[in-house]
Amino acid sequence: LDARHREFEDSAGLLLADEAGLGPLQRLQQARLRRRVADAPAPDLGPPWSRRRNLLAWLLALPLAATVLLWPAGERERASAADVAAPGSAGSRSPALVAHGLRVEPPAYTGLAASELDGLEAKAPAGSRLRWTLRFAPQPEAAALVFHDGTRLPLARDGDDWHATYVLERATLYRVVAEGAPARPPPPLQRLDAIPDRAPRVRVLAPERTLTEMQPGQRSWALAFEASDDYGVAAEARLRLTLARGTGENISFDERSQVLRGRGDAGRRRFETQLALSELALAPGEDLVVQLEVRDNRAPGPQTARSPSLILRRPAEPVLDAVGLEGLARKVLPAYFRSQRQIIIDAEALIAQRPRLDEERFLARSDGIGVDQRLLRLRYGQFLGEESEGGPRPLPTADADDHASPSPGPVLPIDDRDQEPPAVADEAGHRGEVRDHGHDDEHDHDHEDHDDADAGTAHAPPAAAAPQPADPHHHDHADPEAGDLAFGRESDVLEAFGHTHDLPEAATLLDPQTRETLRGALREMWQSELHLRQGAPAEALPYAHRALELIKQVQQADRIYLARVGPELPAIDPSRRLGGKRDGIAGRALPAAAAERDDDVPARLWQALGDGAGAAGQDADLEALEAWLRGNEARLEDPLALVAAIDALRNAPDCADCRRALRALLWTALAPPPAAVPRRDAETDRERRYLDALGGEQER
Repeated sequence: LDARHREFEDSAGLLLADEAGLGPLQRLQQARLRRRVADAPAPDLGPPWSRRRNLLAWLLALPLAATVLLWPAGERERASAADVAAPGSAGSRSPALVAHGLRVEPPAYTGLAASELDGLEAKAPAGSRLRWTLRFAPQPEAAALVFHDGTRLPLARDGDDWHATYVLERATLYRVVAEGAPARPPPPLQRLDAIPDRAPRVRVLAPERTLTEMQPGQRSWALAFEASDDYGVAAEARLRLTLARGTGENISFDERSQVLRGRGDAGRRRFETQLALSELALAPGEDLVVQLEVRDNRAPGPQTARSPSLILRRPAEPVLDAVGLEGLARKVLPAYFRSQRQIIIDAEALIAQRPRLDEERFLARSDGIGVDQRLLRLRYGQFLGEESEGGPRPLPTADADDHASPSPGPVLPIDDRDQEPPAVADEAGHRGEVRDHGHDDEHDHDHEDHDDADAGTAHAPPAAAAPQPADPHHHDHADPEAGDLAFGRESDVLEAFGHTHDLPEAATLLDPQTRETLRGALREMWQSELHLRQGAPAEALPYAHRALELIKQVQQADRIYLARVGPELPAIDPSRRLGGKRDGIAGRALPAAAAERDDDVPARLWQALGDGAGAAGQDADLEALEAWLRGNEARLEDPLALVAAIDALRNAPDCADCRRALRALLWTALAPPPAAVPRRDAETDRERRYLDALGGEQER
């Protein structure tokens, strides 16, 4: 090749070389040679013509041409008249389609050029104009296009050709029918597929997140979108702006819009803008929602699409719950109550870490555990009717009783674990201890904060009994401090003559024995709290452990066990287990209930077409299948294929290929069977031997 053709430039070997192993210059030369080979005309590989044969052909053709030209004109006219007058075979023949052409003109907005198709089937964009040019021999009196739904489109004759025009909106089937043609078999169905115009698609390029927080000092917001469509996007798009103003129930919406012009080709355009936030005047706590709306070029009605909503939010100013020192030193309540077991674990951990902690930090942590113990004690004390501790004390006034006895100091808890509970009469004379309030339970009052570390573990001395006023309701209380009561004040009247409880109904939930156990647990918690608040967790552990044991007893006593109510089945005989014997067990398989399903018609026809007999196609109920198809087109992926298969089998009942094609399409139309429990297979010889071996072991 290099020797005979100078165009190869001594590089013909590069055409057969692997491109991966070539250098840059070699690949460039290879590409140039390939273009030259593609553009060069194909060589004539046939043998050369013989001059002798050419001369002989010319000598034979010249006499024949002269004979035709010199033939008498009258003879030719008589022969033509005889052909017209004589009833030949052409008059008895049926019209047949001898030539056809189909021109497809897509809609103008698609920008696609018109095309000429040789066949009668087409696949074109929706809205395309189809123009048929048909020729029959001999010419029929009339012709039409008959669609599968029964509509007819007449063909118009123009000389020897027949024309028809149709606008393709959706997929359909049709056949060409000429008047005078035999009815059986009819011409085959031809298919026209319409390609729908998809709606445009919008993609957000910036910002990256749907929700954007407005930064301090931000003056603009950059937005970028990309819109694409199969036939082109309109050059202009509308940007919708929605301002959400106000808070709570007083929210108002202000809608605006801007027109954006895109950049790029019609198939893929880019829309960008910079929103000036100063013009929008966003206040703290307000939102700006933007959405781009684009249109395609479809005619007569364009399709629209919207982008995801993008939100620009200006953060609201922080709201202070309190002002001044109250807000700065607000005490946060615990999110949960610690359990007694957790208090023990924390105390043991603190004891183990004591060598590594300084004295101040150790006391602070021990005091914190003591606070947790106090909260837990108050929580369990609600079941005995105890009130919350630490309530405010009334201020002294001028009308207070000047002769009241001075208030003794706070009463500290005592270690009376192994002592019997004091009698009610003995408790009446001691201030600050538990008294009988006329209820079934006793209440442990703590009018003073028990954080006093100087109290130690000493017992509080009994105070002198003050004179008690007559109480007609027998509702005795520890005397309030006379110096703190004021005449006519509502809170003092309630404190003197009434008694409020946090949970008054909680004291009646437990039986006396359980209440006494819970009271003992509270006493142990008192002692545990006392030592923890004084910085002695090792001394508090025994009391904490005893409190945990008593709490467990209360929890177990509070549980109620109910016997289950149900059928009492006989006990299973262990000798029959795993034996594999089925003596006396009869099969009780329930018959399947007949149910009408939507796919009964195609299922029956599918079974009928599976027989294989050629005549069975005539017995197939194709009319029932067509009626079922008209009501179930939406559930089928390609209903036109099923229509064409039905028509083919109806026109050729003995066609085995038509039967197989229709049966295959019917399988896709069947609904999947409902889920069911699979049946157990029959026992194999190996399984039977295994069961027999188990039976022999049972007999031994």
